[in-house]
Amino acid sequence: MPHAPPLGALLRLYAAGTALTCEPVDQGLLNRGYRLCTTRGRYFLKHHFDPDTADPAAIERRHRATQRLADLGVPVAPPLAHREGRTVAVVGGHAYALHPWIDGRHRHGGQLTRGESARLGALLGAVHACLERVMPPKGRTRPATSPHPVESADPADTFALIDDLLAHVRRHRPADAFDELARHRLLERRALLEQHAGRRPPRGGSVGWVHGDFHPFNLLYKDDAPAAIVDWDRLGVQPRAEEAVRAAVIFFVRPGGTLDLPKVRAYARTYRRAAGATPSELAAAVHRVWWERLNDFWMLRWHYERGDTRADCQFPAASALAVWWTREYDAVCDAFVQ
Repeated sequence: MPHAPPLGALLRLYAAGTALTCEPVDQGLLNRGYRLCTTRGRYFLKHHFDPDTADPAAIERRHRATQRLADLGVPVAPPLAHREGRTVAVVGGHAYALHPWIDGRHRHGGQLTRGESARLGALLGAVHACLERVMPPKGRTRPATSPHPVESADPADTFALIDDLLAHVRRHRPADAFDELARHRLLERRALLEQHAGRRPPRGGSVGWVHGDFHPFNLLYKDDAPAAIVDWDRLGVQPRAEEAVRAAVIFFVRPGGTLDLPKVRAYARTYRRAAGATPSELAAAVHRVWWERLNDFWMLRWHYERGDTRADCQFPAASALAVWWTREYDAVCDAFVQ
């Protein structure tokens, strides 16, 4: 098993019995997880190795937050404490956490009914509202580390990035279908940005505590009900309504790169109610996330700059969505605010 965790030392520290099986969970992009079965039970073992989020003290703070959320009834899976009373185990210079195993499955928006989509919006709204209760006041915390800056993307920087990525595409040999699609989308996006460069949004508005990475792989369902929100590594202070829009865009994008707007509408209505968000907040968030998507090429950067192809399967729909969203901008905005 690649990158095998030090099971003996970890299980002794947690008094969790003897390992029977340990299987990698393949769905995380930044950290490693394992489905662990021992003589004492079933667990999820998480290896925190993303350098942006792997500081043990910061992990412990996030763990305390999830426990407080659990006390308020939010479906989460707080980690277990080991013999020294901590929830992070550092072995061989690496940070690990042991969580109870949650039986459940991931569901994307195409598998949700309209009623279940509304329940999803209410859940995220409740998360935001409860975080405001359990986390320190926003003014007394350091700015959150996040891949979503408050400053909107500068199109001049994006034009330079597009040129750089097109050069990568030209150099790639042998050329393949992914290269062809990448080149098409890069040229298409450059034309769209030239057309809409004057619509760059101002800096973000009001902020609040957010999960930071709310998407289908970080939500487990048992039967038809949410069982646990997982992976709180990006917990931080960001514009809350933007997280709601990003999550909807990920959940409800169709394979062809369009959004299921009736489900988005059901989701957004319950989110606004649960989070106390106004339609104007959602409208501003829609504009900022649209602009973010228009300027974002992280999947191509992973592919061409890192040689990391794990996100390649998401690129066709995500790249088509930016084009469709630009064309259907008013309809998308209406779905979030009405």
